[in-house]
Amino acid sequence: MNLKNDWPATARSSLASVIGRKSGRTISVPVWFVLEGEKLYLLPVQGSDTQWYKNVLKNSLIRIDARGVEAKLRAVPVTDAKTVKSVVEKFRMKYGAKDVKKYYSKFDVAVLVELG
Repeated sequence: MNLKNDWPATARSSLASVIGRKSGRTISVPVWFVLEGEKLYLLPVQGSDTQWYKNVLKNSLIRIDARGVEAKLRAVPVTDAKTVKSVVEKFRMKYGAKDVKKYYSKFDVAVLVELG
């Protein structure tokens, strides 16, 4: 499968599965994403306080499933303020500023997942 070509960029959400940093169990949560080329950006709803984000810091393996296209990849935390701001703007463009403001409370981190 060629993830870059098969990834459903028009999907509104995906399911992210991470390994719990304390339990060691797989935890799945719905997440919004933005796809830019081979880069899949995730934005934790409570920023660095989001539990799945804290799990990614401990174990960077993440499974992403969008409309049946599934991949196990490495998640890379993004903490650079300029890059995070750019990701937030991409989310506002895709989902609307009103919904981003409604659902997201902290904008200090993002997560990058390379599909290629």
